Amino acid sequence: MEQQYINLYDEYTHKPLPRQEFIKRLTMMAGSTAAAMALLPLLEVNMAHAAVTPQDDLFTERVSYPGVNGDMQAYVARPKEEKKYPAVVVIHENRGLNAHIEDVARRAAKAGFLAIAPNALSSLGGTPENADEARTKFQLLKPEDNLQNFIRVFDYLGTRKDCNGKYGCVGFCWGGAMSNNLAVHVPSLKAAVAFYGRQPATVDVAKIKAAVQLHYGSMDEGVNKGIAAYEEALKNNKITYELYMYEGAQHAFHNDTAPTRYNEAAAKLAWERTITFFKQYL
Repeated sequence: MEQQYINLYDEYTHKPLPRQEFIKRLTMMAGSTAAAMALLPLLEVNMAHAAVTPQDDLFTERVSYPGVNGDMQAYVARPKEEKKYPAVVVIHENRGLNAHIEDVARRAAKAGFLAIAPNALSSLGGTPENADEARTKFQLLKPEDNLQNFIRVFDYLGTRKDCNGKYGCVGFCWGGAMSNNLAVHVPSLKAAVAFYGRQPATVDVAKIKAAVQLHYGSMDEGVNKGIAAYEEALKNNKITYELYMYEGAQHAFHNDTAPTRYNEAAAKLAWERTITFFKQYL
């Protein structure tokens, strides 16, 4: 697919553009309404591909913990054996907690971790089925509240009998930025992994105590603008980090529900590196 269509879709999902404006511009690019409608299912996420990791041999549950504006809802997955596990916080994109991110949590659980995926939209009634509505809800959230709500998940994990007190996090897009911010603000965090997430302020990098792993797609021009300054700050502050660039990969290349942006080879390699990283530091 031509890059111009993918760039428009990224603008639609991240700016975000009103759907009417997105369809109008897509139609102009494609040359006709019919051509635009043919492209649409190739661009938009398809949750039919979300649940690929079975939970037969896992323990899963839905929990809540105190947040800034009411309880935070979260999905938990871990191996069935009752013992203490290192915990990995799985942080969603700007659509809220959905079937895809729950599947990613199960992938972490399959690798031997206690995975917990909080929902940033908990205070606004949870994740709506309509992705446009979910993105609109995100504009109502306050960044400072979001940060505190995700910081508080570590307090909750400390109360669980199946957690051994070793904490990591992995986030995607919006969640990648949150993962970077948690590295800055949670001193007990041992490992933070960010997939195509915006970088923290360079002046805050000195606060990072965790090892950091970063994954970027080479075609993701917007997010990639901040890489050089972030990497320089990591080096200057002697932060342990790994940075991987996946050539030809788009933003959201790990999301297997995004047909034109998912890159199977890059996604599998990045996830293998993520699990290896967690096993090393947790």
